[in-house]
Amino acid sequence: MTDAIQAPVPQDRVLIFDTTLRDGEQSPGATMTLEEKLQIATLLDEMGVDIIEAGFPIASDGDFEAVTAIARQTRSAVICGLARANFKDIDRCWEAVRHAKRPRIHTFIGTSPLHRAIPNLDMDQMAERIHETVSHARNLCDNVQWSPMDATRTEHDYLCRTVEIAIKAGATTINIPDTVGYTAPRESAALIRMLIERVPGADAITFATHCHNDLGMATANALAAVEAGARQIECTINGLGERAGNTALEEVVMALRVRHDIMPYTTGIDTTRIMQASRLVATVSGFPVQFNKAIVGKNAFAHESGIHQDGMLKNAETFEIMRPEHVGLNATSLVMGKHSGRAALRSKLAELGYTVGDNQLADVFVRFKELADRKKEVYDDDLVALMQDTDTNAANDRIQVRRLRVVCGTDGPQTAELTLAVEGTEHATSAIGDGPVDAAFKAVQSIVPNDARLMLYQVHAVTEGMDAQATVSVRLEEGGKIVTGQSADTDTIVASTKAYVNALNKLMVRRLKTAPEAQTA
Repeated sequence: MTDAIQAPVPQDRVLIFDTTLRDGEQSPGATMTLEEKLQIATLLDEMGVDIIEAGFPIASDGDFEAVTAIARQTRSAVICGLARANFKDIDRCWEAVRHAKRPRIHTFIGTSPLHRAIPNLDMDQMAERIHETVSHARNLCDNVQWSPMDATRTEHDYLCRTVEIAIKAGATTINIPDTVGYTAPRESAALIRMLIERVPGADAITFATHCHNDLGMATANALAAVEAGARQIECTINGLGERAGNTALEEVVMALRVRHDIMPYTTGIDTTRIMQASRLVATVSGFPVQFNKAIVGKNAFAHESGIHQDGMLKNAETFEIMRPEHVGLNATSLVMGKHSGRAALRSKLAELGYTVGDNQLADVFVRFKELADRKKEVYDDDLVALMQDTDTNAANDRIQVRRLRVVCGTDGPQTAELTLAVEGTEHATSAIGDGPVDAAFKAVQSIVPNDARLMLYQVHAVTEGMDAQATVSVRLEEGGKIVTGQSADTDTIVASTKAYVNALNKLMVRRLKTAPEAQTA
């Protein structure tokens, strides 16, 4: 067992529980490698996240290995693993998180009428299951979190009964999930307030809130729960998660900072790392951040209207309630170009949150010079796209794009001549398609035969102008496995081909893994 029981949370402190690596990864196509999970966990720990839910250890050997590795490396944050309400799940979870300096077991069961019907348990049978499994978890670990899945659609009397049972069995945190994003802020607050008032022992534990965004109210529901007495918010970077996603970490943290006048609560989050975390998660998950996304979207600090621009020039506070530097952006943009040297590039990358070694810098510098020769100005977003393209087209990938030449236009036929390196050996081919992208994809398929189905092909410009880079996302599905590849280039066809190849490389990794057994709140 761990050494000490979790201390009560001060009433002015809100704990940030990040579940990007568990709930976030359950987004179709957002599966992450062990290395990517470790990279995200390190950043979350450094930026001050209180609890990191590192995964679902019973789901697969890969998830178990990731949670174990994160538990071993993390310095400050509590490391949590998810477990269903059975001894096998809980034992497997403990085996993974026990290596952490501060481990936590998070166990759950669905308590609403709809969810009780799944295991075919009546109220008394489920109550006994809760008592047995929470007690078992507490015998292994002093820090136990329990969640009644679909709590917001559970009868209030029964919810109070189950929460009381979990507290008596040893749970130190009670999480109240709005699993399907059904509730509204007023209901969210009333539910937490009701539990605190009615459940014996509620004053000795921490209440948490986990809100999904199906109706677009996840952040509002989470903040309402805090005002009612919850002291832990479960959230993800960029709001990543199942269906419409979760409460976004950046939204709740900045809301608490900006509106400290009416919500006098603090967190330990270093907000200047928010943009770095957002970009990292967008890169490894393959889910681009929408331009108008609160806090971290490309347009969050952009002003086009003449009235707005005039106001900003006179006083930035006229149209900005927070400053770009508060979330890790530069207030002004250092223009990079073909005359910039390695030192300037390293400095700019550091400002954008990228720490690069000499070897990586040498590779990125070559790509940067190539880009600068094709563009008049290289913006911050261009460099971020460049780093993403460097990451997604790694030198150790099994398939690499060597050369590509396409013929397109009104006369046709649209043709792609392609050379790929597969396991170090170059293969060349040509293919005809219904347009240059189709021809390029068919050329890839002729060299690397596969049954993957193209689910998504998405292109967006990284910056403005005729010479803007294109970032392409490609999502493939094969046998229930979904992967997303990304790449950026001023040539859209090159970016498309590299993104497709990147997805195929990920698919090869996914073929070696088993699918998760279950998913939850």
